[in-house]
Amino acid sequence: MTEILQQLAANLGIATEFYVVGLKKQEQKISDKTIRFFARALGYPADTEKQAQNSLAKLKQIRWKKMLQPIYVCRCDDVVIDVVSPNLSDIKIIVTDVSGQKQNLEYYYMHDVQNYGLFYKESLHITTPLNIGYYDLEVIADGRKAHSVLAVAPLKCHALPEDSRKLFGFALQVYALRSQHNWGIGDFTDLKEFIKICAATNANIIGLNPLNVLYHHYPENASPYMSISRVFLNPIYIDVEQVPEFTAADKQEASVEIEKLRATETIDYTGVYTLKIKYLEKCFARFQKSSDKSRHQEYENFCSQRGSDLDNLGLFQAICETEYCNNHYFRDWVSNYCSPDCPEAQKFAQEHHQRIEFFKFLQFETFRQFNQVQQQIKSCNLKIGLYRDLAVGVGRDSAEVWGNPELFLRDCGTGAPPDTFFPAGQKWGLGTFNPLKLREQAYKPFINILRSNMQAGALRIDHVMSLMRLYVIPDADKAGTYLYYNFDDMLNLVALESELNRCVVVGESIGNVPEGFLARLAEKNIYSLSVLWAERWDCGFGDFKLPEFYPDKAFTSIGTHDMAPLKMWWFGYDIETNFQNGIIASEEEKVSAYHRREDDRRRLLKILDNAQVWPEDKPRHGDYIYGESYPEGIEEALERFMARTASPVYLAQLEDILHVTVMQNLPGTDRDKHPNWRRKLPVELEKLSSDIAFVRCMNAIHRER
Repeated sequence: MTEILQQLAANLGIATEFYVVGLKKQEQKISDKTIRFFARALGYPADTEKQAQNSLAKLKQIRWKKMLQPIYVCRCDDVVIDVVSPNLSDIKIIVTDVSGQKQNLEYYYMHDVQNYGLFYKESLHITTPLNIGYYDLEVIADGRKAHSVLAVAPLKCHALPEDSRKLFGFALQVYALRSQHNWGIGDFTDLKEFIKICAATNANIIGLNPLNVLYHHYPENASPYMSISRVFLNPIYIDVEQVPEFTAADKQEASVEIEKLRATETIDYTGVYTLKIKYLEKCFARFQKSSDKSRHQEYENFCSQRGSDLDNLGLFQAICETEYCNNHYFRDWVSNYCSPDCPEAQKFAQEHHQRIEFFKFLQFETFRQFNQVQQQIKSCNLKIGLYRDLAVGVGRDSAEVWGNPELFLRDCGTGAPPDTFFPAGQKWGLGTFNPLKLREQAYKPFINILRSNMQAGALRIDHVMSLMRLYVIPDADKAGTYLYYNFDDMLNLVALESELNRCVVVGESIGNVPEGFLARLAEKNIYSLSVLWAERWDCGFGDFKLPEFYPDKAFTSIGTHDMAPLKMWWFGYDIETNFQNGIIASEEEKVSAYHRREDDRRRLLKILDNAQVWPEDKPRHGDYIYGESYPEGIEEALERFMARTASPVYLAQLEDILHVTVMQNLPGTDRDKHPNWRRKLPVELEKLSSDIAFVRCMNAIHRER
């Protein structure tokens, strides 16, 4: 690699090497080809040495072309801006807050002057105290004016309530809720009923799967982590019977089909969504003819508040629906409708105005019912309430990418480098923010996503390492490299939105974690995630840790939706599932995995014995290793064990409590191999509170929390 290419990569934030951290630290060197690809993708071609030199020179000149940067993200105790001007004396700084209040700021020069031709750059330290928040920043220097955004962040993210030393709740897949009223998939009415169950059991938090809107034209693409927009919600969670325009005649007409969908063991996404859309279309037609002025005003207010984002989503969905019916996929039609503002898209919008309004109505009703869920949280006085999940990325063929194409990199997608668990790496293919364009846009898309998903008591940021760097892979290759973001800016914006929305932040950090990264999160009061299966000595392969050794700044659970539920794990059904799907490649590997599982079961029994958490009426009476039955009372013992940990929040999983033996999601597979995101819970919501396994596990948790 030439020195020029190395410098260009460093200035663009393209990793030329990195380390994979695991049982053995391994260095990965990145090819010149990959570095040149990403330099070109970021707008700085480097296919030849001359191109690389020109791109490096261009990159270094950028800051000198404007008086101010697009945004300044600062901690409240260290507000610093830099100014470029031919004359740096007598600078005037004015800020305007969100209420329109103006204020002149005092400052001092930091005397770090640099020059480029006739221009000088100086840093100014603001001494006037500022409240946290966003400001319009106006600077007057040498008779010229310039504007920017000033974001003043708190030192830390919003903290858990002082009286929440040891809370518990549930990790829940909303779609998995089974009830006597829903239409074959869990909905927001089910969630409201579950909140009541939480209140009755003194649970104070409900961890949800991502709720973002998915593909209208292809409901079988059901992964909640592959949305078309992380700002809007999935209409499949609408309880159609609670839409004001729904009628008793509609219910009678749909009753037979509803019963069929409700009776299936796995979710029929196409059947459920098609039926819901059919009756939501009827409701929309009645809504348009309705004389209910207050409801119409509510709709207009919603559309006005959501603005162009909602318009773009409706237009995107209408185009997708039309073009998909003509057997054209996103990459086929996007050349004709390259952006929401292009003439072809605007013409389509005029011709399909009614359909676009329908999609906007879907969001209106989805948010209306979601807000009712929030009201139920308040009524039941849950201390945290909803704990939402923000996916690391968005589908590349999504409204989010289509609506702002310059913001996302082309011909590549996010993934993960090779590691112990995935030797070949992972290629998720999600849309990736261009870090340079993101800052040019003053981080507005990122802020919008945070704000939308922080309408909750807590937020889990999936793959939180993305605040610092993302592993991105060119479409034509199997390997990629890391692209770096401005970590300080991203952390401070998370802290600012966290405090403004009074939302606790949790970072999911399973994977290749850079050294010192977790310490930075802890400094910002970002909680970590801790699961039983990973809380083991010897890099996660030794004995299970006792409760007192769990982190005291974490949200804890037995597993996740990507891991085998307890009973499945005990019998090793996940091993056979992995073998059948080619994740375990040979009989020899499978036999080895079963032997390791036998050893792990002994370790688990041992730690439960040491903690003395077995139910008194169901003591352990054997090793349950060679053909013996499932250990009676083990789920109660584990719930009590986990509830005893030092972690402030424990999330129980209904799949563990109710003896589920199938994973919700099998990573590395699609629905043709495993029914990912389709499993319903085995117990109806109406019967959950009286289910003996549920009752006993709640009693076990209450002994410790």
